[in-house]
Amino acid sequence: MATREQRPLRADAERSVRTILEAAEKVLAANPTASLEQVAEAAGVARTTVHRRFANRQALVDAMVRNVLDQVEAVIDSGHPDTAPPLVALHQITANVLAVKLGWPFAMQESFAPGSKWAEGQRHINARCVRLLTRAQAAGLLAPDTDLDWACKVYYALIGEAAHNTSSTDPQLLATKVVETLLHGVGPRA
Repeated sequence: MATREQRPLRADAERSVRTILEAAEKVLAANPTASLEQVAEAAGVARTTVHRRFANRQALVDAMVRNVLDQVEAVIDSGHPDTAPPLVALHQITANVLAVKLGWPFAMQESFAPGSKWAEGQRHINARCVRLLTRAQAAGLLAPDTDLDWACKVYYALIGEAAHNTSSTDPQLLATKVVETLLHGVGPRA
């Protein structure tokens, strides 16, 4: 967890940071211009506690983004993209990523912002997507001539749209829609 000093935190300090990050997500998702004081109030901690952990608002946002990117990497890992059957991995990773995206919309948006300093993390995630789609292609789930970079972009767009879906917030249901649309489109099936 990125904090001011970049040294391991005691368990109570780790819980405090987690509480601040979660409160910041809720506050900033509702009001992106909210102050650190508003974040502290929502977290139920003193303003000085927030300032002790984060030098300024940007440091807090950076910690939120680092946290969400770490979560995304962890949920991708938990889907076993290199060993599980490609369709199983694709569905599980999609559901896992949607759960993070639904829970951390502000931080996710910041991590994908154009010109983001998090571009290296995004490149790493994209490379993992291409590897998984390469496995899916080899398994016959995607056409042999599929442009996999384009397929990843379409996949990300589908995840983004699913996260903005107002009819369901169930990551498993949304993942099914995303994967079905990615693999079969919306046209009639033969």
